[in-house]
Amino acid sequence: MNFDLSARSRQILEAIVEDYIATAEPVGSSAVARRHALTLSSATVRNVMSHLEEMGLLTSPHTSAGRIPTEKAYRFYVDSLVGLRQISREEKNNIIRRCRQSGAGLPEILKETSRTLSSLSNYVGIVVAPSFTSDIFRQIEFIRIGTHRVLAILVSTNGLVQNRLVETNEDIPENDLLRMSNYLNELMQGLTISQARARILAEMKNEKVQYDSMMSRALQISEQAVTTGGDEIFLEGQARILDQPEFSDAARMKDIFRAFEQKGQMLQLLSRCMNADGVQIYIGSETPVSLSAGVSLITSRFITPNKTVGLLGVIGPTRMGYSTVIPMVDYTARLVSRLLSET
Repeated sequence: MNFDLSARSRQILEAIVEDYIATAEPVGSSAVARRHALTLSSATVRNVMSHLEEMGLLTSPHTSAGRIPTEKAYRFYVDSLVGLRQISREEKNNIIRRCRQSGAGLPEILKETSRTLSSLSNYVGIVVAPSFTSDIFRQIEFIRIGTHRVLAILVSTNGLVQNRLVETNEDIPENDLLRMSNYLNELMQGLTISQARARILAEMKNEKVQYDSMMSRALQISEQAVTTGGDEIFLEGQARILDQPEFSDAARMKDIFRAFEQKGQMLQLLSRCMNADGVQIYIGSETPVSLSAGVSLITSRFITPNKTVGLLGVIGPTRMGYSTVIPMVDYTARLVSRLLSET
C-alpha cells in the first residue's frame, strides 16, 4: 500500500501504531509527543493526526479524543515502518528445545510447534500438516474390530497416520486380513497416497483380480481406506486470543470459537497460503480465515524431506506485536524444515 507520507507523518504514525499495540487504548497527540520525545508541539502532532485520519490511516472512536490505527495503517506499518526484532540465542534455543522434546515423529513435532508458537506469541499457534495424499505410502494394516467392521490404518513415510473404519459385507478372519495387507503393501510400495489410490482403482478392473477372492476383497477395503481425506491441522491457544480487550464482546467470542471449530473450512482457506514463499502477513479483511474483523494471520511454509509443504503461523488481533511475531514465525518454519530433514 503506497502512501506519500513525509518523514514527520511516518514518525507519528509509527508512534501511534506502536502505542496502540502496547496499550489497546486510543492514542492522543500529547501522549505521542511525550512518550516518543518528539520535538513537536501537541498542536502540530494533532494536525498531522487529522491529516492521517483524512487519508484513512487513523480513526477516532466516538468515546475518545484519541486515534486508533486502521487496517491500512497496519499494512503501511508492516510494509514500510516496522523494525523486526532479532531473535536472541536464548529464544532460539528455547524454540529448538520445545519442538524437539516431543520426539522425532512428524505429528508430535507439529503439535508441539503449534503449542510453542502460541506460548511465545501469546496468541493462537496454527500448524497445517503437509498434504497426506502427497506423502509416500509406507504401509497399511487391517484390524478386525467386529463381525463386519475393519479398522484400516494407513501410514506415510512422513509418519502421518490416517485411520478409516470400513464396513464389510462379510466377516473376514484375522489371517485373511494379514494376507490382504501384505499384498497391498507390496502393490503400493513407493507410491504417493494419491498414486496408491489410482493403482487400487486400476487393479480393481483387472480380470485376474476379479477372479481372486482375496485380492478382490483387499482392493475393495483399501479403496475405502485410501480416500483423499483432509489434511490435519493443529491449533493451540484459542483461549489466549480472548484475553485481548478487543475480543471481550460475547458475540465476537462466539464467532471466533465457531471459526476455530470449523477446521475443514479453515484448512481450505489456509491452503491459499501454501503457494507463497517466505513469511506472509494477512491483516484484517485480507485474512483468508473466516474470523471476524480485527484478526491478523502471519504464516510461513515448511518443507518435508519428501518435498511436501506444510504451513505454520500465528493468529492474533490486528493489534499484534508484528516486530516480534514475524521473525518468530520465520525462524520456526526454517527450524521445522531442518528438524524434519533429520528424522
